[in-house]
Amino acid sequence: MSAFANPLVSRLSPPPIPSVLAWAREYKGGKGPLVDLSQAVPGYPAHPEMLRLLGEAASSPKTTGYGPIEGEGVLRDAYARHMSDVYGASVSAANIHITAGCNQAFMSAAIALAGSGDTVALTNPFYFNQETTLSMLGIKRVLVECDPENGFLPEVQSAEKALLDGAKVLAVVTPNNPTGAVYPPELLLELFNLCRKHGAWLIIDETYRDFLPDGYGAPHPLLGVPGWEDTLVLLYSFSKSFCIPGHRLGAITAGVNVVAEIAKVMDNMQICAPRAAQVAVAAAMPILADWQAENRLEIARRADALRAVISGLPGWEIGALGAYFAFIRHPFAELSSAAVAERLAKEAGVVCLPGSYFGEGQEHYLRLAFANADAVSIGLLADRLRSF
Repeated sequence: MSAFANPLVSRLSPPPIPSVLAWAREYKGGKGPLVDLSQAVPGYPAHPEMLRLLGEAASSPKTTGYGPIEGEGVLRDAYARHMSDVYGASVSAANIHITAGCNQAFMSAAIALAGSGDTVALTNPFYFNQETTLSMLGIKRVLVECDPENGFLPEVQSAEKALLDGAKVLAVVTPNNPTGAVYPPELLLELFNLCRKHGAWLIIDETYRDFLPDGYGAPHPLLGVPGWEDTLVLLYSFSKSFCIPGHRLGAITAGVNVVAEIAKVMDNMQICAPRAAQVAVAAAMPILADWQAENRLEIARRADALRAVISGLPGWEIGALGAYFAFIRHPFAELSSAAVAERLAKEAGVVCLPGSYFGEGQEHYLRLAFANADAVSIGLLADRLRSF
């Protein structure tokens, strides 16, 4: 008899980014340079001081051994202070767990809060890695609809139905991947109160929080709500803000009891996040704030450039746009989103992701990760999409 792989894994499609990059490799260059809008990576390098700190920490014998499961004390302290400043609330190092990236933060939280056979609610569209994580863990998922006519914000009635039907966790991403939609503070408070009412957890993935518009203020008031620890788990990534995605560094903010449960998961999954990167980021946080602010403005310029391009193209529409992403409605009703994305990559040298990768009923949309291209490159889209 033949041995078989775990069907919870084997039934999943291959990772999506490599599939669209394979299409891009077939582009012959006829329209000019490739414009890669496929992956959420910052299209500019890390600060030289960040690189210096990484090199210094990596060359130290102190970072070559195992570290604390919950994370280096210096980074837990630094990030707790940062969270306290951002939210105007009291967050302690005991509320922080450091992970090897935000995908691991989500997987660790999912394992700690839900078991095989439990149900987790995701928005539709969803971030595909969260959906596949649940699937390979044997955790059922139910979808909360997001209204295209309202900038793809989650429908509260749909969220409550999911909770009434037994969802143990509601997980949202804001600023959103894939749509770019920014969920208003009052909406997040409403979702928090729903979860509290139904005895469910609210996970908020805030990977792109650092790219909210200048003057936006606190993304939500939830850390100031007494007893937030019994309902709320926040996820974060240092990758985008510090331009170090390859070093895999994320964070979880939660109640101390949840941090203790996640530590059990991490001890079996990773033991500890990369130590050199933790030490380097802890040192970088207080000294690179101005550089991060300028990057936020640069990403806003790229968003404005894409907004201007799409507004001038008949038949193309912006479903939502913000932080790193735009969810764009294409004009080819007879074609699947995968067919449109494949042709764009092969024929026009524009690499993006099909809407179908992100959920049900998204065939009319494409995800453009515009942070990966500068305004000049984004400007090339006008002629390529117009003549497509």
